[in-house]
Parts: sequence; structure tokens; C-alpha cells
Amino acid sequence: MRLASFTDYGLRVLMRLAGTPDEAVSTGQIADEFEISQHHLAKVVRDLGRGGFVSSRRGRSGGLQLTRPAQTITLGEVVRHLEQRFAIVECFREGGGSCVLRPRCQLKPRLAAARDAFMSELDRSTVADCAWHGGGPDGPAIAAE
Repeated sequence: MRLASFTDYGLRVLMRLAGTPDEAVSTGQIADEFEISQHHLAKVVRDLGRGGFVSSRRGRSGGLQLTRPAQTITLGEVVRHLEQRFAIVECFREGGGSCVLRPRCQLKPRLAAARDAFMSELDRSTVADCAWHGGGPDGPAIAAE
């Protein structure tokens, strides 16, 4: 399975916020730490806000924070939310796309089963399990399990 970079960035934002749950972190700081375009990251953050994962405050003590404890946010629910507009293959698009193999395609049910297994595995982990404590890609390492 390949996730869109949009989803990758969204997971990074949540991991970063989970690493400092009592601290509001700016989009600019996260963009700098992970070397991501701040403009693109702002779109990701808006979508995470619509999904109920993050909230933002303006002003001097403003920034982003998780809307609920990181241990209650599964990776699966985040990926489902962020990937809802991206189809694995054409026939998974809303309305079936323009697949010419319908109705006898034997591939779609197998891909659906693989996607479900992938998501099931992600449901076993939370954002807290992947918390990033800051400092950029070469910053402080988090103890491996």
C-alpha cells in the first residue's frame, strides 16, 4: 500500500503534537522540523482540524494541539480520514470510476481484503505509539520498542 504524501504529512503533524501534548506547536515550526512546505502543511492541518484531530489557537501562545489524548487516536482512523479522496485503483473511486472490467473483475475483492488488513493493522497502533518529541529529522531519537 502506498499512502499519499498528504497523509504522510498529516501523520507527521499528529506524531509531533503527541510528543509535546502540553505545548502548542506552530505549523511553521513543524514545517521547518520536517522540511515540508508550510503552504502544503497548512492544507493538511485544515483537513486534520475538519477530522477533529487538531485544534489551533492564534496569538502569542497559539499553535496546534491534539483535540484528544494521542493514545485515543488510532493510525487507522487518521489514514481513513486523510485517504478518503484517494482511491487505490480506478474501480475504488466513488461511482466505480471508469473500470472496464466490471462486473466480472476478480481483482477488486482481493485488493479490498488487502486494504482492510492494512487498515486493521493500523488500528492496532495509536498516535501516542509514534510520538515525536521534536528537533527535526535528525533530532532526539525516541527509544525503539
